[in-house]
Amino acid sequence: MKKLTKILLLGVLFVISLGLLVGCGNENKAKTITIYSTAEDYRNEQARQMLTEHFPEYDIQLVDIDTGTLAAKLFAEGSETDADIVMELESTYLEKVSDSLAVLDNVDFNVYMEDLPPEHHKYAPWYRLSGGIIVDAGALAAKGLAVPASYDDLLKPEYKGLISMPNPKSSSTGYIFLLNMVNERGEDAAFAYFDALAENMSGQGFTTSGSGPVKALLTGEAAIGLGITYQAVEMINEGGNLEIIFFAEGAPYTTGGSAVIVGRETDADIMKVFDYIVSDVTPADKELYAPERIYKEQEIKVPNYPQNISYGNMAGIQDIELKERLLDQWNH
Repeated sequence: MKKLTKILLLGVLFVISLGLLVGCGNENKAKTITIYSTAEDYRNEQARQMLTEHFPEYDIQLVDIDTGTLAAKLFAEGSETDADIVMELESTYLEKVSDSLAVLDNVDFNVYMEDLPPEHHKYAPWYRLSGGIIVDAGALAAKGLAVPASYDDLLKPEYKGLISMPNPKSSSTGYIFLLNMVNERGEDAAFAYFDALAENMSGQGFTTSGSGPVKALLTGEAAIGLGITYQAVEMINEGGNLEIIFFAEGAPYTTGGSAVIVGRETDADIMKVFDYIVSDVTPADKELYAPERIYKEQEIKVPNYPQNISYGNMAGIQDIELKERLLDQWNH
């Protein structure tokens, strides 16, 4: 009997000790802060490294996600989403889900270019990304063709099969070219233009990905691409024989930002991480990858990046209803 009592007592002490150990483990467990980002994987990796090194006390979960999926997720889940912070989402979609975003009283919006901060201050600017006409002048010269000097030049029959452009329905890159043309020529003329341009598309037609035109240029599938400036610069800096030109209408562009989900702004740890994204991670991304000016005081340091880009008329770039209406009319 004494032996049984001793065994039972030892068992109770073991359970108590195990409970204390588990309790201590829970107390020491790092707090998880979840960030969703639509940036390319290598840009997210740079941000992830900076955040984990700067905040060893937190479990930083930076999740790679595509733009459409994140926008749909936020629209469906609202403030109940599992994300604490949204990083690098297009302004159009940030406006659509603005009811689920917190007002950022801690951000100094005066440091940004005046046309970028939203009036409601629910997201901090992360990027301005321009599009340009990217050409392989050598490939054109080999065919006895001149480098095009205007959008109308792209409709000439000699460029048939040599042009690549993303589909606006699947790519924000394609959409900025569409919106810029709508603003310049009106809706009817703009859609008539792209109907004509479709006749000169290379490969299977308009690409599904915004990076499609640059890839088509590198593989020789196309000689002219309507693509994102910084992606073309990356390829040039890796040895690609490409040139970037901007037509008289100016460079179309889109904008994006970072935000905190409403309700999370009262969490000091989350706000500490977000403040660091604004103060350090965003400037690092501009210096290394997508350097177009979002700050009043900013230098473009990426080699071969066009300086003093003249931007086109992008009225309505943050209007989600306009975007949905225009895309409903797109039939390619």
